[in-house]
Amino acid sequence: MTSEGQSRADFRSDTVTRATPGMRQAIADAPVGDDVYGEDPTVNALQDRIAELTGKESALFFPAATQSNLAAVLSHCQRGDEYIIGRNYHILINEVSGTAALGGAAPWPIEVDENGSFTPEAVRAAVKEPDQHHPVTRLLCLENTVNGSAQSVNLINDLADTARDCGLAVHLDGARLFNAAVALEVPVADVLAKVDTASICLSKGLGAPMGAMLVGDSASITRSFRLRKMLGGGMRQIGHMAAAGMYALDNNVDRLVEDHQNAALIADGFRQVEDLGVRQATNMVWLTPPAEHHDGLTAHLAADGLLVCPWKPTMRIVTHLDVGTEQAQMLVDSVQNFFNQV
Repeated sequence: MTSEGQSRADFRSDTVTRATPGMRQAIADAPVGDDVYGEDPTVNALQDRIAELTGKESALFFPAATQSNLAAVLSHCQRGDEYIIGRNYHILINEVSGTAALGGAAPWPIEVDENGSFTPEAVRAAVKEPDQHHPVTRLLCLENTVNGSAQSVNLINDLADTARDCGLAVHLDGARLFNAAVALEVPVADVLAKVDTASICLSKGLGAPMGAMLVGDSASITRSFRLRKMLGGGMRQIGHMAAAGMYALDNNVDRLVEDHQNAALIADGFRQVEDLGVRQATNMVWLTPPAEHHDGLTAHLAADGLLVCPWKPTMRIVTHLDVGTEQAQMLVDSVQNFFNQV
């Protein structure tokens, strides 16, 4: 940290954003009702808007994307069923095994490439043949972005077509779906055209304090509505937070390109230093310093008041609406200064 003990910029995640004055005003002014009774007008307006925006029949507001992903998987799978998923996808490794612990649905991970992608052939090979010894494969779980890497519309469509041909439903974890759509320069509806359900986080790049949307066909959302209540996600005058989501859609989608540009600025600056492994995708930069300098660089950045995820061997840096070009350059300068001194 700096001598004042304050961070100058926080690159740990796009979840650290704080509501802007305009969003705070929208939160305060929102008309509300009891959402468990379906009477919150702001929630209903957000759900209708997201459904139309994504080209789906229905949408449902959740407290968080972990819960919306869980409800989606359980809406497609019964206890003892299996779902196919990329080996490093969030539902598998970062959601506390909720699908197995709470729903009895077993994941079958498949390998991904450096962009987080897998092939239709891998999906087909993972589907279990009908046999009393095997679980029934019910669902394919996709993700977009995967660690920042946008998955193309053609790939998502090919995977969904394969799943359908194998008798599977398709759920997409779109925590950063708008980042993917902006990077691909396509409407979000195009990315989701062939999936049954998708979860969209409002509290990452979109900058809301909380919330996620689950979109899909009416039958899946109806099942998820009951599951949301079972999982403790039934909320009352939650229109205040739905208003933050509405504000985010109005103000924070088009600006995501700025986060991608700042991430590219950071990556380009890092590439000026020899022996650094650097990869950038949308709003994420992955930095792999020489192992002998990892701890020293971590301490140096902390002393400079620059917060990153100092994972080993590869650090993660995430840009967001609370990080501008000045802060991005500050991080580049700090890393370059460190390596100029070692």
